[in-house]
Amino acid sequence: MTVIPPLEAPRAPQAARPHDALARLLADDLRAVEAVIAARMRSEAAPRIPQLAGHLIGAGGKRLRPMLVLASARMLGYGGPHHVHLAAVVEFIHSATLLHDDVVDESRQRRGRPTANLLWDNTSSVLVGDFLFARAFQLMVEAGSLRVLDVLATAAATIAEGEVLQLVAARDLSATEETYLRVARGKTAALFAAATEAGAVIAGAEAGAARALRDYGDALGVAFQIADDLLDLEGGAEIGKDRGDDLREGKMTLPVIRALACASPEERAFWARVVGRGEVGTGDVERAVAIMRGHGAIESARREAEGWAGRARAALEGLPAHPIRDVLRDLAAYVVARRA
Repeated sequence: MTVIPPLEAPRAPQAARPHDALARLLADDLRAVEAVIAARMRSEAAPRIPQLAGHLIGAGGKRLRPMLVLASARMLGYGGPHHVHLAAVVEFIHSATLLHDDVVDESRQRRGRPTANLLWDNTSSVLVGDFLFARAFQLMVEAGSLRVLDVLATAAATIAEGEVLQLVAARDLSATEETYLRVARGKTAALFAAATEAGAVIAGAEAGAARALRDYGDALGVAFQIADDLLDLEGGAEIGKDRGDDLREGKMTLPVIRALACASPEERAFWARVVGRGEVGTGDVERAVAIMRGHGAIESARREAEGWAGRARAALEGLPAHPIRDVLRDLAAYVVARRA
């Protein structure tokens, strides 16, 4: 693969979306990642695997997590091929968790398309998710770094823990903000942090730089998850899912937890019915949003996300100046500011 020299281009215009700017800076690497993904999804024995996996992976995701691997490695001067394999690893892990999530949540829409479990069946979705996890571990080994293997394997276990914790906390009106943060750090931020740290490790970075990039990924992931929870309340089909899905699934998101903390008896009865028992009727999502707005829970959750984005930007300060670092800084603000 052609080695990409240190970038000298000016920063992307403010109006440009940072993930698009990042994709342009990493265009050659991203093409190589897509080639690896396509090759490793193949299965001579079971054609359903590439059909089902391709339905999800080819549905237009932003490839944000793989880009974090590539960006970290390139920013620190890496010139080898293995960051491409590790980026594919991260995409496979992410896709596997989405396939499993859609089965657990009984979801019907993902990235604006019917979910794989709806088009095929739950069993196929779970088994293809397992296949993608296995492929991910094969690719990890090919990178030839025990440290990278440790980082990514630990992330895979942490993601599973986060998903189980979210399952246990669902419909539990006594769930705390501490529990929410543990879920967000497990199911979402763990893979962001592993992506940025893996890119640094494969580049041979010093411990301080690898730690800084891990801290960036962790904070970015928490900010991303809070913002995603807010989009569930404010968006809808235009963001690839039905508005209020998290409420219907009984997920104890940050704005729900904060609204519950100052709920009147009547409001608490409403939350017990809608979230606690899952009885969501016509107009209940709109009423839930109105209650949260009335208590300032949505805006306070947005400020919390902005705080985590600020932590992500701060983590980059000690790293060498580089155009990719500038785009990563902009990305931290963008994940919170994005709208449907």
